[in-house]
Amino acid sequence: MDVFYNQQGIGDVLILPIKEGDRNHIKHETYGDVVKITDQRDGSLLGYNIFNASQYFDIDQKGKMRLTEDMLSPIKDLFTKNQLNDVLDFDLAPKFVVGYVKEKSPHENADKLNVCQVDVGEESLQIVCGAPNVDAGQKVVVAKVGATMPSGMKIKDAKLRGVPSSGMICSAKELDLPDAPQEKGILVLEDSYEVGQPFEF
Repeated sequence: MDVFYNQQGIGDVLILPIKEGDRNHIKHETYGDVVKITDQRDGSLLGYNIFNASQYFDIDQKGKMRLTEDMLSPIKDLFTKNQLNDVLDFDLAPKFVVGYVKEKSPHENADKLNVCQVDVGEESLQIVCGAPNVDAGQKVVVAKVGATMPSGMKIKDAKLRGVPSSGMICSAKELDLPDAPQEKGILVLEDSYEVGQPFEF
């Protein structure tokens, strides 16, 4: 799960987004420095904002960062202190990982799409990919379901022309990498990368 912090940009606020919601139907509840954000129509949780974050966390990054156990523990303490009894059962597994393309086969309903079976360490994912340079035997960057791309797009389970796809094989441009070795197609990694390891960028 990714969280966001930018003191100069938005102030001393740690943002924990859970899912996107309709801005016209947002409900805010305040528990001390914690604001719980829900959809007022169905009560579903959209996220939390933690104000005066620097009082509770030692944050030396800005922008998007991965939520870790070290950060989650003081969040739980803060919730308890402010009598917010929500269960914080967050998925802390990395969402951008190194994958290995085991198989590539043509999409049955689209000439420019391929169906790839990608090993990401603990599981194998089926990902539909439209990049012209994708091929079996490559190590690639996979954005798993739940990942938030630099553009703000959230990766979800999908069907592309009728074929299920769980995740995305990323290009350097999609990852917003400054000195990308390839301009077109997916980013192909060197063999020194380990399958399943988090891809930091």
